[in-house]
Amino acid sequence: MSEKQAKIAFLAIGSNLGNRKLNIELTKFKLQSNLINILKSSSLYETSSWPDKTKPKFLNNVIKIKTYLSPAQLLKICKKIEFQLGRKRKAKNEPRTCDIDIIDYDQKAVKSINSYSIVIPHPRMESRNFVLIPLYELSKNWKHPIKKVNIVKLISFLDAKDLTSIKQI
Repeated sequence: MSEKQAKIAFLAIGSNLGNRKLNIELTKFKLQSNLINILKSSSLYETSSWPDKTKPKFLNNVIKIKTYLSPAQLLKICKKIEFQLGRKRKAKNEPRTCDIDIIDYDQKAVKSINSYSIVIPHPRMESRNFVLIPLYELSKNWKHPIKKVNIVKLISFLDAKDLTSIKQI
């Protein structure tokens, strides 16, 4: 554990293979087993697969965590958990049992290229209904660390179809 002070971060979890709800619960259990404290968890949301809507639908969830891990350590644990839950990295946007994205880490911009490439906040998060809606549920005053735009404004930029195509479970 290299960070001295606890940091607040937000993770987006998604699954569209197997028992999706169980996969999300197992992901959260494994995160906690790795000394990641889950402070809050959003509702589950169902969305169509993107870009190919014929693929299985996703269940998505956003969690607010407290961690002493650095961004690189957190990413490494997320990748390990994805692998443990059977994620196979073949082609981009393929169905998966588990997907964990670091949406925000301590309200800072993080960019690093080591064994894993890290870009925080997640580069496409502001265009994803399955991230913004559950994130809003957890943190109504959240602000994008780089763009300095609040979550309500980011949601207002979504297309109407993005707002109507997401279903709270």
